[in-house]
Amino acid sequence: MRAGVESKFGQALLGSMLAAGFVSTAHAQAEAAPAQALLDDSFVISLGGFIMNRDVKANLNGSSSTNPQIDFNHTFGKPSDATRVRLDGLWRITPTQHVRFMYFDDNVTRSRAIEEDIHFGDTTFTAGANVEAKSKLRIAEVAYEYAFLKQSTYEVAGSIGVHYTGVQLKLSGQGTITDSSGNTSSTGFTSKQTSTPVPLPVIGIRGAWAVSDRIVLDASAQYFKAKINDYDGHLSDLRVGATWMFTKNFGVGLGYDSFRTTIDATKDSFNGTVKVGYSGAQLYVTGAF
Repeated sequence: MRAGVESKFGQALLGSMLAAGFVSTAHAQAEAAPAQALLDDSFVISLGGFIMNRDVKANLNGSSSTNPQIDFNHTFGKPSDATRVRLDGLWRITPTQHVRFMYFDDNVTRSRAIEEDIHFGDTTFTAGANVEAKSKLRIAEVAYEYAFLKQSTYEVAGSIGVHYTGVQLKLSGQGTITDSSGNTSSTGFTSKQTSTPVPLPVIGIRGAWAVSDRIVLDASAQYFKAKINDYDGHLSDLRVGATWMFTKNFGVGLGYDSFRTTIDATKDSFNGTVKVGYSGAQLYVTGAF
């Protein structure tokens, strides 16, 4: 009788161990789903090529004049769609507290015989002359995120950070220069360059949802408007994307981003307004560790 009880007890114990092992294995498999890495791993880095349309409008005032806006696409021709590189990263300090960063760099050079005079600062480029326009856009951002909604398959986080936008514009060609007294002198070939390095605070929201074991959908929105010292600017950045994790650590994704910023400045380096925007598709690779 006692042996029978011990046998049943042993069978029950063995069954419990097997059941516990099955649950533990299933739980480990659920945790090991490749898509889960984008929601749980400490470091997530994405590097991608950006196929984009770009729009630049600016006016640079002279020492004694207020100049009209120049539409670079209209004046110098719309640049062909070009591929640019963008880097995004996320560091999870804790499951709910993150540091996010982004870097993007884009340079465009165009040249055309202009149809009418262009006034850019104290320099006037003469109609009919061939003028080269160079525009450089550099964007970097560091932000702190807090995930106020966090579950095994999704997270929603709010963020606050600093967004740096550097715009450099340069026109070169036949022109004249007007001094502060209104006197004009012909200089032949001349160049005029200006830049606006502007750090702006930014707030945003980001969400990610693992819709399957390998696919994660994400979306983010950022906006801010502020007047800081001699700068008055606002920006908006909207992005959506989908990532397929083909292994636990690596995946590929497709996204779309639309960015717009306007900066008014009264600095020696830039006295005027610049409006910059870009939008387009991004194909990227992602690593999670």
